[in-house]
Amino acid sequence: MAKYVMAIDQGTTSSRAILFDRDHQIAAVAQQEFKQHFPRSGWVEHDPEDIWRSVLETCRQAMETAGASAADLAAIGITNQRETTLVWDRKTGEAIHKAIVWQDRRTADNCAAMKKAGHESEVRSRTGLLLDSYFSGTKVAWILDHVEGARARAERGELVFGTVDSFLIWRLTGGTRHVTDATNASRTLLYNIHKGTWDPELLSILNVPESMLPEVLDSAAEFGETDPELFGGTIPILGVAGDQQAASVGQACFEPGMIKSTYGTGCFALLNTGAQSVISRNRLLTTVLYQLDGKPTYALEGSIFVAGAAVQWLRDELGLIETAPETAELADRADPNQDVYLVPAFTGMGAPYWDSRARGAMFGLTRGTGVPEFARAALEAVGYQTRDLLEAMRGDWGGGSLGDTILRVDGGMVASDWLMQFLADILDAPVDRPTVLETTASGAAYLAGYKAGFYEEPKVFAERWHLDRQFAPQMSESDRARKYEGWKDAVSRTLVRDSSG
Repeated sequence: MAKYVMAIDQGTTSSRAILFDRDHQIAAVAQQEFKQHFPRSGWVEHDPEDIWRSVLETCRQAMETAGASAADLAAIGITNQRETTLVWDRKTGEAIHKAIVWQDRRTADNCAAMKKAGHESEVRSRTGLLLDSYFSGTKVAWILDHVEGARARAERGELVFGTVDSFLIWRLTGGTRHVTDATNASRTLLYNIHKGTWDPELLSILNVPESMLPEVLDSAAEFGETDPELFGGTIPILGVAGDQQAASVGQACFEPGMIKSTYGTGCFALLNTGAQSVISRNRLLTTVLYQLDGKPTYALEGSIFVAGAAVQWLRDELGLIETAPETAELADRADPNQDVYLVPAFTGMGAPYWDSRARGAMFGLTRGTGVPEFARAALEAVGYQTRDLLEAMRGDWGGGSLGDTILRVDGGMVASDWLMQFLADILDAPVDRPTVLETTASGAAYLAGYKAGFYEEPKVFAERWHLDRQFAPQMSESDRARKYEGWKDAVSRTLVRDSSG
């Protein structure tokens, strides 16, 4: 009898493999970071072979740590950085260009041109998304137009497109399966979230051949079996979800009105809206939260491009800190009389602003501003951006105050008590941190295990969610209002406010 489910968590800066047992407890973890490529300002790329190698090696390492063979695994679940785009050869599986990462802004001008041509309303009504370079569709077209001979090869059916999940499944199954799930498909600008199909008109607008696209399945489905040479036997791949949707599943956000927010490289908040696809009045996204038995559950999503990446910037580019955890101690030492704001628009501003041309800026600097104030500003920016998102969500969902919201949080940054307390303070709402912080991998494992019959139905899984700590607001209303007004003023000075949106 199988003992484990393995989750592959392929993220923006690292790949991880985690084995979960029948009680959904972690039995083994392996992780590898890989190189980020920045060929030009606003461009971000990954080497597809780095992605594949790191996934393969971490899977083998996690299995070795647990002493598990292929026969011990009931299934594999995959969760992935969603909009990152790859195009590869249908026969060889070799990518024809580096993966263009979700953060990449090279197609901003293309998006602006499509908006000017009047396409955004049509795109939004069908996909729930905005016309922005964040999403996959314009990245595919860019590769076809900038790699010599690529478009002609695509038209002949020689090339395929996929997000990272599709690429991994292709490699894991020895090139026998070209599939994705509804959550990843819903992030491409090419998928009609209401009909549940690739949309011919959108394919025409973005100039992407339909022959390149993967088959779209439920989030818990039969995606294929691994090549037996990879792990010493076949393992079924039974669960797939984009990383933010997988985190919502891992947080057991199965009921309409529940919100989860993940704090990693970026920050992503999702509000479950059930069977209803709510079109935002505040430039949030409508997306597929998960799909089971052919029935989609929808969500409103707000995306912050830079959260933990701001701390990485302090460490890697400025050299102000050696490790990320130092920021909390530094922030605690910062001068309370200095209101220093970092607007981390390194690759544009996400929801609810959607200004791809905005760039990062700092405000309120004085001669006395030092490393502690920089660290505090980087952490506080996460809280301010979260408030922007949640206020927009509550407005779209039907009113209510932020105080009515209990936010379930996860991701690497939530280990910081300082940041979690500031979140509760600036939101004036409780923040719930679960005992299991690996919610993204947990969600992928649950979807696969559920399909395999290894785990029970969602209701039972939800009952097992446990609270580690709830952070309650402590800041005075006057301080909260003053600090947030200062943030909004800083953002207003950063936005470009042109037709690129």
